[in-house]
Amino acid sequence: MREKEIEKKLVLEAKKRGGLAVKFVSPGFDGMPDRILLMPEGKIAFVEVKAPGKHPRPLQMARHKLLRGLGILVFILDDDSQIGGILDAVQSA
Repeated sequence: MREKEIEKKLVLEAKKRGGLAVKFVSPGFDGMPDRILLMPEGKIAFVEVKAPGKHPRPLQMARHKLLRGLGILVFILDDDSQIGGILDAVQSA
């Protein structure tokens, strides 16, 4: 499965749960995750979407560490079977 297909499934599943999985672009601050999850009750997280078996680049990992240090949830998604678990974790946070 390609990265775009996984990303599309994330968007659809977030919508089914009443949320949004918005494409996140941060000019001048490279390495930020691909999507920001905006879920009911003000639940927010970032998701880095990768093709199966692919890993984030070092700069992306540094951004994830920075965000997590701020107390923000960050997930790496490389298989559509992970989507439900990610959304559950965000909604229960």
